[in-house]
Amino acid sequence: VQLQASGGGLVQAGGSLRLSCAASGRTFSTYVMGWFRQAPGKEREFVGTIDWNVISTKYADSVKGRFTVSRDNAKNTVSLQMNSLKPEDTAVYYCAAGTSYSRGSSPGHYNYWGQGTQVTVSS
Repeated sequence: VQLQASGGGLVQAGGSLRLSCAASGRTFSTYVMGWFRQAPGKEREFVGTIDWNVISTKYADSVKGRFTVSRDNAKNTVSLQMNSLKPEDTAVYYCAAGTSYSRGSSPGHYNYWGQGTQVTVSS
C-alpha cells in the first residue's frame, strides 16, 4: 500500500482544515487507517484511527470532539477533518495503514506510512 497525504497548510486558530490520504492497492478496505502527527522536537503522537468497517473510530483526548476521521473504501481515501484548530495542533501530519484496530494508537503497529503534510496554526 502506498499512501499520499495532502491538504495541509496555514490556518488561524479556530479555523478548519481537511486532510486527505489517497491509497494505492486493492486491499485498502482491509486496513485500519490512522492519523499521527509530529511536532518539532517531539515524538510522533496518535491523533485518530478508523477501522476497516468505516464505523469504529478512536481519538486522542487532545483532539476528541474537534477532529473526525472518515474513510471511503470505494475511493481508497481516508480523511481527517480538523475543526477549532489550536496553535498546539501545529505539526506534520501522517496517515498510516495497519492491521490492528485494538492497537491503533501505537505507531509501531502500522505497516505503511504516507510522506506527511504540514499543518501550521497561527495564534
